[in-house]
Amino acid sequence: MRFGISYSTPHYGVDPDHLVAFARLAEECGFESLYVPEHVVLYRGARIGPFELPPALPYADPLDTLTFVAARTERILLGTGVLLLPYHHPVTLAKRLATIDVLSKGRMRLLTVGLGALPGEAAAVGVDFATRGRRADEAIDVLRLLWAGDEEGVRYAGEFFELEGLVSYPKPYESTGLPIHVGGSSRAAARRAGLRGDGFFPGGRLRPEELAELWELARATAAGAGRNPDALEHTRFGAIDMPDGRVEELAARGVTRLVVSPSTTEPDEQRAELKAFAKRFF
Repeated sequence: MRFGISYSTPHYGVDPDHLVAFARLAEECGFESLYVPEHVVLYRGARIGPFELPPALPYADPLDTLTFVAARTERILLGTGVLLLPYHHPVTLAKRLATIDVLSKGRMRLLTVGLGALPGEAAAVGVDFATRGRRADEAIDVLRLLWAGDEEGVRYAGEFFELEGLVSYPKPYESTGLPIHVGGSSRAAARRAGLRGDGFFPGGRLRPEELAELWELARATAAGAGRNPDALEHTRFGAIDMPDGRVEELAARGVTRLVVSPSTTEPDEQRAELKAFAKRFF
């Protein structure tokens, strides 16, 4: 089991000194990875399920945030939980992600993408909310083409994107691509993970049996597409105060990574929680 830590800027704030101290502490404690979330824009009345999002929540840009973290750390892997893929053009996104990976010497390896649940957010960036799933599928394909392509360039003709002889450098660090994990709490997300993902990171307030069903759907979809379901990574959120036996239980269900979050915004208390967690599990 690998363990990540989530730093939610809307909850913990965007103070750069606090962010750096948190990331360095997570690295010092032995956490594998640090995840940050994304919303491009909010507005009054924006709701995810029963929860209304206060419009002034400080969602920092996730890739800029991870670049900042990478410059002040040495080992910790960089993750998004989740990047709203339909709201980014894959040509510019391929460049940004590869650049972060090169400058961090191969640490931009836990990109997790989702579709977004706010129609107003999609409208703000000129994306049809109803077609964002198909747009995301194409974007995943374009990202991989650009990363793997050579100086001869790549071609792509889809519903949303067309490329003709495009070349994108730098390439990811010592690699021809970056892993792309799929996040989401729907059956469509599980199928997308099975068809295109390197891993599945379900979210939302799902019951254990629903999570198990989605994971089996992702694996079955991968197998049906001729992919190896055992190659899929399975990431889940966990509680920072989870009992020891819970980790073994989740591992037996195929979970390969748990991402936890501090229960407090107070720096000294966060430090105590991270150290206590590390002492128990690392």
